Amino acid sequence: MDRLEAMSMLVAVADKGSFSAAGRALKIPLATLSRKISDLEAHLGTRLLLRTTRKLTLTEAGAAYIAAARRILDEVEGAEREAAGEFITPKGELVVTAPTFFGRLYVLPLVADFLALYPQINLRLMLIDRNVDLIGDHVDMAVRIGTLPDSAMVATQVGLMRTVTCASPALLAGRGVPKQPDDLLKYPCVSVIAPTPVPSWRFRMPASHATHDVPILARLAVTTPEAAAQAAIRGVGITRLLHYQVADAVQDGALQIILQRYEPDPVPVHLLHASRGQMPLKLRSFIDFAAPRLRKALAILP
Repeated sequence: MDRLEAMSMLVAVADKGSFSAAGRALKIPLATLSRKISDLEAHLGTRLLLRTTRKLTLTEAGAAYIAAARRILDEVEGAEREAAGEFITPKGELVVTAPTFFGRLYVLPLVADFLALYPQINLRLMLIDRNVDLIGDHVDMAVRIGTLPDSAMVATQVGLMRTVTCASPALLAGRGVPKQPDDLLKYPCVSVIAPTPVPSWRFRMPASHATHDVPILARLAVTTPEAAAQAAIRGVGITRLLHYQVADAVQDGALQIILQRYEPDPVPVHLLHASRGQMPLKLRSFIDFAAPRLRKALAILP
């Protein structure tokens, strides 16, 4: 029995919460995965997992074994990287993830320049509008927009991002410019359908700094920020997006930012990576390259 392989499978099952999800992530048949875990339990002479039709839980022995397995796998990975020279020269594959629109606008251009500078590094750029599991999905670096939860991850802040409310000049010329957030109740609005529905737009009152939620009944709801911006440009209604998502349209005069005094506090933008021992030079090189360029790009948003 390959114990390192079995450890990796066990950790994947625990991280994904089920055998089927782990099997999909590892790209191995469910029967093979189940047999390997059973063989490991037989070798150890103890149950590691308790399986029912509804959930999977670790036994006390399983929790202790997985903690040790993670340490062993991390040490093996570090030893392999060191043997491959990743701690001596920037080389190997780097996996980076970012929100789709942000990644196209800001991350892809600097990735192209980075690869030209480091010929021994290959990079896989995952543009996806959800927070992936860096460890479970084997991702080296993530760009995250928003307040980060407490975790063992290492975060490098590269800027702040406003949430702006905007509309086409033609719509505002015909209906007037809203003076306060509650005025939005009289206007058609365009909203973005998120995984978690947001039935209201939150503002910050300038005098008291208290938050104020305005319930929005969208005239149009779309699935992407790009579509919301385009609809607003066409005069369908007022929309509310992150600043970078409408920056070009604002600069070109196609959209006008309104209610600036009532904007919520800007949210941070971070480069995020796992804290697991010595950092490979390919990752250190990418952070050193990307962070100052993103800071500069975000600081000059119009």
